[in-house]
Amino acid sequence: MLDLLITRATLPDGRTGMSVAVQDGRIVAVTEGLQAPAHETVDAAGQLLSPPFCDPHFHMDATLSHGLPRVNQSGTLLEGIALWGELKPLLTEEALVERALAYCDWAVAKGLLAIRSHVDTSDPSLLPVRAMLEVKSRVAPYLDLQLVAFPQDGVLRTKGGLDNLTRALNLGVDVVGGIPHFERTSEQGAQSVKLLCELAAERGLPVDMHCDESDDPLSRHIETLAYETQRLGLQGRVNGSHLTSMHSMDNYYVSKLIPLIAEAGVSAVANPLINITLQGRHDTYPKRRGMTRVPELMAAGVTVAFGHDCVMDPWYSLGSGDMLEVAHMGLHVAQMTSQAGMRQCFDAVTVNAAQVMGLAGYGIEKGRDASFVLLQARDPVEAIRLRATRLKVWRQGKLLAQTAPTEAQLSLPGRPGSTAFMPPRAAGG
Repeated sequence: MLDLLITRATLPDGRTGMSVAVQDGRIVAVTEGLQAPAHETVDAAGQLLSPPFCDPHFHMDATLSHGLPRVNQSGTLLEGIALWGELKPLLTEEALVERALAYCDWAVAKGLLAIRSHVDTSDPSLLPVRAMLEVKSRVAPYLDLQLVAFPQDGVLRTKGGLDNLTRALNLGVDVVGGIPHFERTSEQGAQSVKLLCELAAERGLPVDMHCDESDDPLSRHIETLAYETQRLGLQGRVNGSHLTSMHSMDNYYVSKLIPLIAEAGVSAVANPLINITLQGRHDTYPKRRGMTRVPELMAAGVTVAFGHDCVMDPWYSLGSGDMLEVAHMGLHVAQMTSQAGMRQCFDAVTVNAAQVMGLAGYGIEKGRDASFVLLQARDPVEAIRLRATRLKVWRQGKLLAQTAPTEAQLSLPGRPGSTAFMPPRAAGG
């Protein structure tokens, strides 16, 4: 007897009437119209069954700290960095763990079951690192948490920065990070990329760098990152996050840069909510959007994903852990409103994000982990439009969260008694 059978599901690729059978935490069948004995049978009634949402770029050590020790009045990147510097001396491991665990509760409720978090290694105490390693251990039964050793103040700019980062890796942090555009000179930025990629190659670790998070078209560290990736044989293990300077670069240079990124097998993560908020701040009008060239990168074969980046922290006072909100913003900022483009934005918070993170066993296919989300929507575009309710969230066949369907009760003469904000699908015109 099966542990779980989901029937009449719609899958993100458009297949309808699909049954997904689960045994011992794995998917044992994905086929149309399967009926079989099961301990639990769930009728999806045509709703969308998606693999879990993934966030490949986040800062969990700062999350839910909004207002501590004060509010970012300007809402700018630089005031956020200064505010984080003010907050760091006040941090305690207990408070960091408590806030991160609370955010993970939000994430699970939103069907977000994998997060890559950059953790600040600038302080010799490594307090945020120890706290996030504790969180990683505690959420492991229900959420994949990857940690990036992130030298927020610059690995070369900070006294002992490289030693701090190396100690974080020794403690068990998963990924080598960097922030070359925040080093004191462009030359030091390039030097930091080389140094950190060599460290990752020595240790067999992935690389994920904050790269060119700037409106400066001459911030071109992604070029160095792609070069070092090829030189060291790190293809498929390196990601460039943000890449916002690409929005300001001239088209001729980008026509050379994007093929270099693709050839190197470097992936990219844009952070639509934060990029559209923080970039272009020095502009009057016209005002730059700032997000990297998502459609062009995708067209070149680069794996592009979307990250949330921040939720209620010194840089961003909003957010709720909803990756569909991220996809919704990305769709608008990148003007990806074609049918294919909107589905690509859904992929950017699911399959592409999982690929960036190197997640094994991901996807709704036979033999994969039985981890998925039942959404109150009939296709990926509708899911983004509605920021669809997560009706049920499973991890390895175990139900983690469920939410009642969204439905407004109406009292209108001659009209239905409720609406779920979905247009009728009647036959004919």
